[in-house]
This record gives sequence, structure tokens and C-alpha cells, in this order.
Amino acid sequence: MRGNLGLFVSAADRARLAAVIADRNSPQKHVWRAQVVLLTGDRVGTVEIQRRTGLGKPSVWRWQERYVEAGVDGLLRDKTRPSRIPKLAAAKVAEVVRRTQEEAPPDGGTHWTVRAMAAATGVSRAKVHNIWREAGLVPHRWRQFKLSKDPAFAAKVEDVVGLYVDPPAHAVVLSIDEKSQIQALDRTQPGLPLKPGRLGTMTHDYKRHGTTTLFAALNVLDGTVIGRNMQQHRHQEFLRFLNALERAIPAGKVVHVILDNYATHKHPKVHAWLARHPRWTFHFTPTSASWLNAIEGFFAKLSRRKLERGVFHSVAALQTAINDFIEHHNQSPTPFVWQADPKAIIAAAKRGHQTLETIH
Repeated sequence: MRGNLGLFVSAADRARLAAVIADRNSPQKHVWRAQVVLLTGDRVGTVEIQRRTGLGKPSVWRWQERYVEAGVDGLLRDKTRPSRIPKLAAAKVAEVVRRTQEEAPPDGGTHWTVRAMAAATGVSRAKVHNIWREAGLVPHRWRQFKLSKDPAFAAKVEDVVGLYVDPPAHAVVLSIDEKSQIQALDRTQPGLPLKPGRLGTMTHDYKRHGTTTLFAALNVLDGTVIGRNMQQHRHQEFLRFLNALERAIPAGKVVHVILDNYATHKHPKVHAWLARHPRWTFHFTPTSASWLNAIEGFFAKLSRRKLERGVFHSVAALQTAINDFIEHHNQSPTPFVWQADPKAIIAAAKRGHQTLETIH
């Protein structure tokens, strides 16, 4: 239909096209197409439609024909066009994935970069990036891990998680650990405050004013924390902390303690203390699995919210800040809630060992 002025536009289509033109959110290309059809239906000539819409003659003809073929919906839908870039062969995609996972880069680096993989395979950097994204590969990132070799791993996991999800009646369940070598760091210059469009700043260098060790016990049932700052983290300090807890816990309460395998916790004098305090029972996490200890979450929060950006002019100032943080935490504590299924944890550990055995 070249220059056909006999195009008929129904009343319903006129209403839809007028709404497209009136809608401020309509894409400009849809507005042009609607104008072409409405003007054609009003018997406006092609040259005049070109003048009013700013479109070329081929474009005017194209949208007139599209309306005849597919109606208003055809005007609002673009036809898909084949990509001018040829699709990468499946074998080449598989090569990029395989080399990323199994080979070291030729420059002796520890991991592939987009630039190195593109040079090695003859694939563009953009396509290497797309292949990695679709395959879920992120060579530049990594995470630490350590599989427990504890022969009683499963039994200890079930024991510890059991205390979290089903604590004994009329008992106190404590998660205990120490955060050692907390440094009182003072910056060499004052930082700049946070402003719109600018991060807060801190100097990269600092002055050391000493360290402290925080002994802490998280009450799993109510979420409160008891903490004591001490200069060292030997068995002597651990015993002092246990005595402080013994005085703080009401008489008649049985006490179950979850803690890791640090040598201080298993010192002969600690065993002797337990023998003198029969209401206390220690439950050790598996080796290399201190993440099972709930107090680690509190330590992470303390580091993130108080210590990492803190400026402390002395050890006393650092200890005061830690004590203030614990006091504020205890004003609105929440009970610790364990979420993970112990069977899933045990199964994941087994799969990890099987994978390592296969590799090595």
C-alpha cells in the first residue's frame, strides 16, 4: 500500500491511538506510529504526514502497512530482528567454562581475568563476561573454608543444635567465647564526616595503644550478654570469668555451656573447677567449627558496629566502649533462634570431604 489514502480506522482504534498520543508516558516511537495512522485515516497525504511527524516516506508506508496487517497491537510491538553478531559455537563456550575451572592462566596468576581468557580463547571480553555470568562463574572471588576432621562431628553438631532448639527445662544455656587481641587504635588525623555524595573518611594509618580481651557469654534463651574485659586470655582469666558467671546465675539453675576447643577451655584447672561446680556442663563444638557457637554472631556485630571504625585513645576508652555496647545490647535483647537443620549441616560436611578426597 503505497500512498494509500483509503485506509479505514475504526472508532475503537481511533480512541486507542488517541490515548497513546495523549499519554505522556508513551514511547515517542509509538506516538509517531499512532499519528501516521490517524492522519492517514483523516485522508492526509503522505507528504503532509512526513511534515507533521518528521518521518521519512518509507517509515510512513511501513506503519500504514503494519496497521493493515496487525492493527493497533502491531503498531505497539516491534518485530524481532536477528542479531548481526553470530552466535558463539557451543564448543567455544564449553572451552571457556572448562579452562576457567580446570586450567591456570598462562601468566602464572592464581585465577583467570576477562582479559586473559579473551586473549587465550579468541573470544571477545564481553562474551567471556556473558559466558561466566550464565555459568555462574566468578573467578576473581573466593571464600575461606575449613572442614572439620572431628570424628565426633555429627554427634557434637546434634548436641549443640539440640541445646539451641530444645533447651532443657529450668536450665540456662550459655554460648561462651573470648574475642582476644582487640586493639585500641587511634587514627593519626581526624576523619571527615559523611556528606551527600561523599563517604566518611578515616586515615589508613593509626597509633596502637594496647589491646584487651573480651570474655563474653550469650544467654541463648533471652539474648542477653555478660562480658568482662581482661588483659590476657589464659585459663586464669577464663576461671575468673566462670566465677563471675557463677555469681550472676541464680542458684538452683542447671548451666549448659557451648564453647569451642581452645586449650584454655580444657585446662586441668578448668576441669577441676567443673568438678567443684556440678551444675555446670560443657558442650564443645566440633573442631574447626566454632561458627556453631552463637556468641560469634555477637562478636561480629560488635566488630562491625563499634570496633572497625572506632577511634580509641587508650585501652580504658576501648573497654568503656565495649561495655557501653553490651549495655545497650542488653536493653532490648532477642532470644537466639537457630535456623539450620543439623542433618543438612552433617550432609554438607560429608559432601565436602568426598569432594576433597576426589580432588586429592
